[in-house]
Amino acid sequence: MAGGQGTGRSFSFKVVLLGEGCVGKTSVVLRYCENKFNERHITTLQASFLTKKLNIGGKRVNLAIWDTAGQERFHALGPIYYRDSNGAILVYDITDEDSFQKVKNWVKELRKMLGNEICLCIVGNKTDLEADRHVSVQEAEEYAESVGAQHFHTSAKLDRGIEEVFLDLCKRMLEVAQVESSRADGTSRHGTARRGVQIVDDEPQGQGGSGGCCS
Repeated sequence: MAGGQGTGRSFSFKVVLLGEGCVGKTSVVLRYCENKFNERHITTLQASFLTKKLNIGGKRVNLAIWDTAGQERFHALGPIYYRDSNGAILVYDITDEDSFQKVKNWVKELRKMLGNEICLCIVGNKTDLEADRHVSVQEAEEYAESVGAQHFHTSAKLDRGIEEVFLDLCKRMLEVAQVESSRADGTSRHGTARRGVQIVDDEPQGQGGSGGCCS
């Protein structure tokens, strides 16, 4: 990867979390953005929105993270939240085979609506309940590979694997954004790449470290 070139640039990406209710989507986001975990299940009724600033290889990245509801009645609203997304994190519960099968439906829908440029991460959450696992690691990893997604195991409760998911997704979204912006032949220094990736040449300001989350 080329170094130095992107030092004065910031990138804005939209990431959506999808998956059944009770798989831990909200817990994953809260652990990542605010380093919090709530033992009680939090039901997301529509969608909530958090932001996170990172610095990856000298490039400032602003993440807008949409945490969506998992209930069936929400599914019709799904496209409102995931259109224009640059990345998606599809979460299942390793103790719930059905939640893994539902991830496959989301992948089909995202690929149909947004094509192959959306970066996908498939996440098996609740590894603290490994003894009750009902989704085989091999099956999950082979499926992820077959659809061009990365697979991760996480535990929001124990804070395992969460940072890695978002860091990997950000790196891949950056790669896509840079390819798309170079395709645009530099038509505008302040132009946007496809699907709302904002690439702004901006003057130096306070570095957004990998901490800091403003909601």
